[in-house]
Amino acid sequence: MAVCGIDEAGRGPWAGPVVAAAVILPAKGRPKGLADSKQLSAEEREDFAAQIRACAAVGVGAASPSEIDDINILQATWLAMRRALAALPRAPVAALIDGAAAPPDLPCAVECIVDGDAHVACISAASIVAKVERDRIMAGLCAAHPGYGFARHKGYGTPEHQAALAELGPCAIHRMSFKPVRAAYEARASLSIGLSRNAAAS
Repeated sequence: MAVCGIDEAGRGPWAGPVVAAAVILPAKGRPKGLADSKQLSAEEREDFAAQIRACAAVGVGAASPSEIDDINILQATWLAMRRALAALPRAPVAALIDGAAAPPDLPCAVECIVDGDAHVACISAASIVAKVERDRIMAGLCAAHPGYGFARHKGYGTPEHQAALAELGPCAIHRMSFKPVRAAYEARASLSIGLSRNAAAS
């Protein structure tokens, strides 16, 4: 019976999509040493992701920044998970999902496992694939939106990102529903209004 692991990457960043992966590992020939993606270096994740794709059934789904703003990050994460499950080349009989909650409408049995990405191989595999895919997306978006450093911080709220946001304001891939992004937008809007009034008065 095919059982898949599902995990996501990118719930916390201020910019970019949230990405989920669903992975059905083979009974034999699976990569050894799978672990939570956060415990691996970027090079290790890339190597594992290639091994996983070579032997496993993989589906990837994402929810865009605008979808995150429209339905909130939890619902967008669940949307990405549903899309990842639908993208699998074959349907699993059950899904093991990292965390304490799961989308309520998956077309298979579901079990939530807290810290599953550290203890369950198929969830570890999904966490790695999701992280690698999202990092690649953010590297591509860095070229489309220069000045923010997305290829380095992947949209997370680092000091570099915070400084760029204050200087440049939000761009098209920022999550406007996130407080630091909204605050930066409002600060720049207030500054623009102030400058316009000063120019009109002079």
